[in-house]
Amino acid sequence: MIQDAVTQLSLLELKCRRPVEHLLAGEYRSVFRGQGIEFEDVRQYQPGDDVRSMDWKVTARTGEPHIRRYIEQREQFLYLLVDVSSSILGASGGLKRAMVAELCSLLAMAALRNNDRVSLILFSDRVELIVPPGKGSSHAMRIMDALLNFQPEGRETKFANALSHFGHIARKHSIAFVLSDFFAADYLEELRALSNRHDINAVNVLETPSQLTSSTELVHLQDAELGVRRFVDLRRRRLQHLEHHVALQEEMLQSGVDLMEIAVGEDCVSALAGFFHSRQRRVADETGG
Repeated sequence: MIQDAVTQLSLLELKCRRPVEHLLAGEYRSVFRGQGIEFEDVRQYQPGDDVRSMDWKVTARTGEPHIRRYIEQREQFLYLLVDVSSSILGASGGLKRAMVAELCSLLAMAALRNNDRVSLILFSDRVELIVPPGKGSSHAMRIMDALLNFQPEGRETKFANALSHFGHIARKHSIAFVLSDFFAADYLEELRALSNRHDINAVNVLETPSQLTSSTELVHLQDAELGVRRFVDLRRRRLQHLEHHVALQEEMLQSGVDLMEIAVGEDCVSALAGFFHSRQRRVADETGG
């Protein structure tokens, strides 16, 4: 059993290493930039530069666009808040958990490669595990091991304690990814408040479309979080998922939280790269770039 866990951890690390080194570390750095603290020089604008750094006086004087460069305060803090309730860990035959583990591992390795500190908070209806901010390959492996193998005590999803705890321990401006299916009702106000101080990103983990289709509309299923069996009308369930999906998008937009959505079976690297690109386009649109 221990050998199987070690093998699984090694395979996850190998699977994530190449896309991080060749794509995601650079994408992550472009999206989550440190704050410049000391002026360095002025140089001509190049495609891809942040237009917010434009030096308009030099641009007007020379007739060519120039940007101001700063010595960057690179080190940042990345917090991964991961829902480990039964609707995540027990769904889709373990595929949901595997996908969440891979997505978080990609984020953690990209952050660590950029010299940021990474923390992990696992939660259900309580805070299950906290891995304090740290660096290095052994820290990355500790986070990946928890994502793959930690067994929570709670079954349901409650955001309040986890979000409150993050708010207390994240003393400086931080990046946070909250991964869940968001089938709970206690996250909106706290996320809105946190987004005023931190860069908050929500990842909605969706069922694969095949999980919501069946030749029979009424089936007998077990509720993953409550542990009880009941008859479920799949047509009504599909409608509820659609309504939840639309409502979540609107809630996150109004709260200033960037939303990424990924379904079981999707490629994590492509989904994460697409999310980074959409953030960059949004920032460019907002700044007129």
